[in-house]
Amino acid sequence: MKRAVIIVAGGKGLRMGMSTPKQFLDLGGMPILCRTIHQFRSFDPEIEVLLVLPEAFIDFWKKLSQQFIPPHAYKIIKGGAERFFSVKNAVDTLSPEIDLVGVHDGVRPLVSVACIAQCYTQAALKGNAVPCINPPESIRTIEENGENHIIDRNSVKLIQTPQVFHADVLKKAYQLPYTKLFTDDASVVEQFGEKINLIEGEKNNIKITTFDDINFAEFLVAKSPKNN
Repeated sequence: MKRAVIIVAGGKGLRMGMSTPKQFLDLGGMPILCRTIHQFRSFDPEIEVLLVLPEAFIDFWKKLSQQFIPPHAYKIIKGGAERFFSVKNAVDTLSPEIDLVGVHDGVRPLVSVACIAQCYTQAALKGNAVPCINPPESIRTIEENGENHIIDRNSVKLIQTPQVFHADVLKKAYQLPYTKLFTDDASVVEQFGEKINLIEGEKNNIKITTFDDINFAEFLVAKSPKNN
């Protein structure tokens, strides 16, 4: 089966208050986004990589990445105003021969090759695969009246990426009109009418959103440089 991955790196660094988006920051001597791409190319050297970037940082990325990732290894897609539109821009450019397509956060550089492989394998068998982990803390829900109640944390999952789907399904799902309820690709595909298949994710497959995340990621990279 021919595989592709859409790596979403359209953020502009606003949440961390930085002029340089976090996907371009150094992690163990390599930009975060380069590490992310490397993991997928290690899994499948022939995988089609569609890299979604903010338009204002495309030239910056080309200069930053040239010593780490060959330019022919990926195709650049301009990001949209929302994540949904960024992914849609990439979905609309997928090669017609693609069978399976994953969507991955550009700032999840520590996903293992084994996890990637499992996502694509399960998606081939069951139509899609969405990795998740159990929450380690107790969880409460807040009602409209302000009251809060404990809920069974075993009934809640923390969702990760890559989320992998049959390409024809993902293409059709992204023809749906946008709604703020679309927080990830699984929510789009579910709205299209598909049942979502959850599989076991990885605790260290963190999404880097804060400086503490970067520090933790630095520790993990130093502990296991190959991250396989």
